[in-house]
Amino acid sequence: MPAKIKTLLLDDDQQILLILENLMTIQFPNIQVIGKAKTVKEGIQLIDTLKPDLIFLDIEFPDGDGFTILDAVSYTNFETIFISSHEQFAMKAFEYSALHYLRKPIVPAEVNDALSRFNVSSDEATITTQITKVKDALTDREPKLIIPTTEGLDLIKIKDIKRCEASDVYTIFHMVDGKKYMASKSLNNYEKLLSDMHFFRIHSKHLVNMQFIVQYIKGKGGYVVLEQGDELEVSVRKKMDFMNRLKDYARSLK
Repeated sequence: MPAKIKTLLLDDDQQILLILENLMTIQFPNIQVIGKAKTVKEGIQLIDTLKPDLIFLDIEFPDGDGFTILDAVSYTNFETIFISSHEQFAMKAFEYSALHYLRKPIVPAEVNDALSRFNVSSDEATITTQITKVKDALTDREPKLIIPTTEGLDLIKIKDIKRCEASDVYTIFHMVDGKKYMASKSLNNYEKLLSDMHFFRIHSKHLVNMQFIVQYIKGKGGYVVLEQGDELEVSVRKKMDFMNRLKDYARSLK
C-alpha cells in the first residue's frame, strides 16, 4: 500500500479547516491530515515538528501571513496549496502556478484538481525555487503571470503579452518578442484575470492586448491587425463592445 500524503491544514478560519478535513477524510483516502493550525506561530511549529509532504496554506493570519511561515520554517521539503478569498491581481496569480491556489469558498472539485496534480516526489530544491518565483512575481513592480511548464514555472510580463489564443482546454500566449507559452488553463480564466488590464476578448479564440492593435478593418465582424502583422477576426456579437472598449482605450491614452 502506498504511503499516505502527510498533510497540514493552516487557516485561521475554523470552518475552512473543518471543510478541508472532512473532504480529506471522505474523498481522499490517500491524504492523512496530521495537524491543523490557526496562527503563523503554530504553523511554523507544526511544519518543523511534523515534516509534512503537503500543506494547505491561507494567505492571511491574525499574526502575519503565509509567506512569513514559508520564510521561517527550517523544513522545506513539502508542496503548498494556497488558499485565499482575495480578488486582487497578485493573489489571482497563484491560480496559474504549479503551487496550486484555491479560492474561498472551497469547492471540492477544485481541491480534487489541485490534488490530482500533486507530486509527492518533488525535491526540496524544486519547491524552494517555486516559492521564490511566486514571491518574486507578487513583489515585482511589473505584474506577471506564472505559467506552469514541464520544467517548472515561467514568469511572463503581462505588458509583453501580445495576444492569447484558445487551444482546446489550453491557452497559448503570444509574446511581443515572438516567444510562445502554453498554459493548462482555458482562455476563460485568463479573460477574467486580464480584462481590467486593457485586454479584450474579440472572439471565442482570441484575447488581445489593446496596446498592440494598430488597425481595425471593417466587415461583418471585422478584423484587427496587431503589431508585427497578426490579423485576427472579431466576432459579430463582440463587435459593438469591442468598438466601445477600443474608443475608451484610445481616450485613456490622451
